[in-house]
Amino acid sequence: MSKRYRDGYGIPHLRADDHEALAFAQGRVTARDRAWQIEVERHRSQGSSAAFLGPEALSWDSFARRVRLDDTARRCHAALDPATAAWVGRYVDGVNAGLAAGAARAPEFAATGLSPGRWEPWTPLAIWLGHHVLFAGFPGKLWREHVIRRLGPGAARLFAVDGHVTSGSNGWLLAGERTATGTALIAGDPHRFIEAPGIYQQIRLACPEYDVLGFAVPGVPGIAHFGHAGTVAWAITNASADYQDVYAERLRRDGDGVQAYGPQGWQPVHRHVETIEVAGADPVEVEVIETERGPVISGGSDEPPEVTVSLRYPPRVTGDLGFAVLPALLRARTVGDLDTALDDWVEPVNVVLAADTAGGLLHRVAGRVPRRHPDNGLRVVPAWEPAYAWQGWHSMPKRPVDQVAVMANERSISAGLGVEYAPPYRADRIRELLGERTDWRAEQMASVHTDTYLAAAGPLLDLLADVDGLSAPAQALRDRLLRWDRRMVADSVDAARFADLRAAVVHALAAHPALAELTAPPAHPEVFTPWLALLPRIGYALPSLLRADLPGLDPAELVRTAAEQVAAADDTRRWGERHRLAAWRALPDPAAAPGPELAGDHDCVLATSSIPGVTDLCGRGPSARYVWDLGRRENSRWVVPLGATGAGPHHDDQLPLWVRGDLIEVTGDWDRLTEEHDD
Repeated sequence: MSKRYRDGYGIPHLRADDHEALAFAQGRVTARDRAWQIEVERHRSQGSSAAFLGPEALSWDSFARRVRLDDTARRCHAALDPATAAWVGRYVDGVNAGLAAGAARAPEFAATGLSPGRWEPWTPLAIWLGHHVLFAGFPGKLWREHVIRRLGPGAARLFAVDGHVTSGSNGWLLAGERTATGTALIAGDPHRFIEAPGIYQQIRLACPEYDVLGFAVPGVPGIAHFGHAGTVAWAITNASADYQDVYAERLRRDGDGVQAYGPQGWQPVHRHVETIEVAGADPVEVEVIETERGPVISGGSDEPPEVTVSLRYPPRVTGDLGFAVLPALLRARTVGDLDTALDDWVEPVNVVLAADTAGGLLHRVAGRVPRRHPDNGLRVVPAWEPAYAWQGWHSMPKRPVDQVAVMANERSISAGLGVEYAPPYRADRIRELLGERTDWRAEQMASVHTDTYLAAAGPLLDLLADVDGLSAPAQALRDRLLRWDRRMVADSVDAARFADLRAAVVHALAAHPALAELTAPPAHPEVFTPWLALLPRIGYALPSLLRADLPGLDPAELVRTAAEQVAAADDTRRWGERHRLAAWRALPDPAAAPGPELAGDHDCVLATSSIPGVTDLCGRGPSARYVWDLGRRENSRWVVPLGATGAGPHHDDQLPLWVRGDLIEVTGDWDRLTEEHDD
């Protein structure tokens, strides 16, 4: 038996008689609230979304088929222990019980002609894989291989800003010595693509064994990444670890089969053909090939090794996705419980912060990272060379917490596990802000979440300061930007002018002969384009490129020309007029109004990311914000970019709060909630 309650924002609070009944209730409420979202994700995980979304979804579907997401999920589910399998199964039962009611509320089903399907026992694992298979950024190795082939081995790290990553998060922990209550606070915000509905679902799960609130991933049971269980709370960021490899493959036809050349010579490999249905177009056949290294994700048996690559990633190799950790997290009472559970975490690799009411603190990395040759982390390596095989697993590092711990994807606790990390701007700024006082309260954490200081502006402005020979308008622009407080606030014209200067420099670099060889992207599938396009790469790596030793590059002349160009335009628009939210929708609405104006930028703590030189629109940013108070859970706070449901009055009622940086107080008292009955 279970009961469903809602707070004023429609956030579900679920109570059940036991652990499995609660999983059923979570699955059902998710299907009722997010039917369209989770059905899109189910189809994406099995490579069938083009059947109702059309040709634009074909590139993803082809990748999902070739990388064998659904088959990997089946393998991992088959290896689950019976108790975890039963728990996941009850969640799936709940989804199937709620899908029809949820679909009736979601207009997208009628708009596309899609009927709700039936979930399989492994579907939650497939959805988790679909969300995270690109999370470690292995396409960056395809990019570096392209750079090496065009500019030489010395250019392999040319586009690193301590390696800018395109996904990330902020998180911080304050021990009791730094808070007004004498108990720990954990706060932060995961940065992902902003989706409508959102990737994170606020929810509370309570049964006699536990009472946990936090952010679930719709379609997946439990509360994986951010949770508060009363006596213990936890949060994560992306560790920027490198745990996926791409191998250049030599393939040849052998009658109806295919062979691959590996360390033992030519060997037969798995091959079959699948058909993808495409709305409004002809079906497309996809050849699925898997070598001993892994599935072939680019090229094929009729193409050269330069573009024929396979992907090796831990869940495919081991048949383990770490799903047994999810119920263990719900049952945790101390940081020791969490620490033990996280030893079995697999995908993705995370940095974890946790605290408990007894004063326990935890700062560690969780996940599975293979040991192998250093070149594996840098580029595409030859499949036929035994030196590039995996050789066991790295131990996951831990670090004691000295009053304050910060995680922002920088080169820190996980430094030995990766290649590319976020620049240190966000982490350094968070530490600076947290050092300003020792009496922090939960309600004050929003001031850190919403900080707009852009330390990353420094390298470009330093160059601008030394440029001479400017025209009078360009001189005025330079003086104005050097007086600017470097805050990317929505009302700032100066912030917009800086963005203009940055974009002009990005375009100038892209047109420079030193980088001309990189203009045409390598011949890999369209799904990898965000990692392989030159302008975004320059935009994110601009500070390091301005210091790079490139033939014929004069950074001062580049900045001078850009300043003249921007000054001549004399644009007086505010940053927020251009920096607007552009949430991803599986079914876009061409008539939708522009999103709200936003403050922030990709290297601010308020990391509302656009792509310098490409667009000022924000597609990636804080996909949730939270503050976990270990002294009194009811003092905790949370918010998401849109709302708790995919349709109805709560689909976007949190958006104004999120834009302002406000947080919703967590409701812990069941008497303050409204019990909800089925329609």
